[in-house]
Amino acid sequence: MTEKLFYEDSHMITFSGIVEACEKVGDYYEAVLDRTAFFPEGGGQSADTGWIAGVRVLDAQEKEGLIYHKMEGALEVGKRVEGCIDWEERFSKMQQHSGEHIVSGLVHAAYGYDNVGFHMGSDAITIDFNGVLTKEQLKEIEKKANEAVVENLEVEVFYPTEEELKDLSYRSKIEIEGQVRLVTIPGHDACACCAPHVKKTGEIGIIKFIGMQNYKGGVRVSMLCGNRALADYDEKSESMKKLSVLLSAPECEVASEVERLKEELAQCKIEIAHLQKEILSYKAERIQSGQEMVLVFEASMAGNGPRELVNLLVEEKADIAAVFAGDENAGYRYVIGSRKVDVRPFSKMFNEVFAGRGGGKPEMVQGSLCGRESEIREAMEACRQKLV
Repeated sequence: MTEKLFYEDSHMITFSGIVEACEKVGDYYEAVLDRTAFFPEGGGQSADTGWIAGVRVLDAQEKEGLIYHKMEGALEVGKRVEGCIDWEERFSKMQQHSGEHIVSGLVHAAYGYDNVGFHMGSDAITIDFNGVLTKEQLKEIEKKANEAVVENLEVEVFYPTEEELKDLSYRSKIEIEGQVRLVTIPGHDACACCAPHVKKTGEIGIIKFIGMQNYKGGVRVSMLCGNRALADYDEKSESMKKLSVLLSAPECEVASEVERLKEELAQCKIEIAHLQKEILSYKAERIQSGQEMVLVFEASMAGNGPRELVNLLVEEKADIAAVFAGDENAGYRYVIGSRKVDVRPFSKMFNEVFAGRGGGKPEMVQGSLCGRESEIREAMEACRQKLV
């Protein structure tokens, strides 16, 4: 059995131990020491990383009481070595995990909901509750969670006997075999957990909810604690300052200014659509009526422009109308329409000859292709002659 120093002191950064085994596994080595401060993955918390004898430790996993360290290099069996965990990473994880315990305990006490899922990601930690919470309720939970931080309560770790366990009320997501390890935050939570935690709630720092979404009949809450919450605030504060400068508005008025610009943009889109229709009508009027086929190549045409122009042209200008938006370098987006001829053969021909993609109904097809304008015109004419 590996002696688990992280249970003796969750703030232990350096330690010494004897290498009991070291084997090459794939591109890495797995080393076992008689004692370690490296926490192996468990309880929703990822493994510690760091160094042993100057060799990088990438992961740690527990198997049948032994902790295997995934190493970038080999260690000499029988030798006493010095180990050092990545304290910044470990402390951040403890902040997040201890903060999650407070939040989960408060939600359970107030609404009876259970934490049915916990993930500590690189962007945020998420907690899944099996019940619905409103934004107002979450805001109140966040307030109470931060009050628990300010109280600077002792985080207690307790190993109850089977008899003691019968009279205790605590949270646990799984059935536990063997010794139960209870992590208790007085007045807020008691939960079976195998991970190291902060010693006092004041170490958690600020607890901040950054998102909520409906999830499997309940809610998924995203949150950050301590240094990660501060880093998130700094990033968002910097973004807000940049927006304030760009909008020439005080930070407190950025949202209202964006809303104003959004309304202005919507009105501009309406005006642009109206002008585009006028331009398309003008383009259609310039084309001679009564033609068998009209091809229009327009580099700057975007959106629904090609489709709308084709509809205008097939009304009275041509039996078959085709509009190609783009250029020979970037490729063309096309729309082909007719009220007299099935135009699907044109799309099929483009797919075969120009490695195009597209299709549609007998009266209209659309898609994309790459080719020269002269080649496209020749192919269109050859295909038209087969149809008539």
